[in-house]
Amino acid sequence: MFQTPEAARMMSLLSLLLLGIALPATQAIDYRKCQASQILKEHGMDKVIPLPELVCTMFHISGLSTQAEVNNHSNKEYGIFQISNNGWCAEKQEDVANSVCGILCSKFLDDDITDDIECAKKILQLPEGLGYWKAHETFCLEDLDQWRC
Repeated sequence: MFQTPEAARMMSLLSLLLLGIALPATQAIDYRKCQASQILKEHGMDKVIPLPELVCTMFHISGLSTQAEVNNHSNKEYGIFQISNNGWCAEKQEDVANSVCGILCSKFLDDDITDDIECAKKILQLPEGLGYWKAHETFCLEDLDQWRC
């Protein structure tokens, strides 16, 4: 089904609005695009992937919020990168050693995104790279000037 750019933007805004309503009223960091870009650069992500594409993707999956949590069918996705509990992180301490990133999923909801970035680097090593996040293909392949800092 063909979707105009305006319709895609409206769907993105609607998704973010619903995400904002669903999030609990707790302390979180909601990064601005250039803040996020600077932190990603400090952690070497600019050497892994073009930052405008990554920041755009992060915006469309989490609103650049550290406490974004989304139920996605039978899985749950956590934090600013929306990292799935389907193997990447563990719900219980006893399962941490068996997760790819070796971390509790709840750690992706704190304000320190260092561990989130390290796990995202592992995800980006997959053959699909940024394509792991479906929002990338939908929103972040063209017209990236607005995501540059």
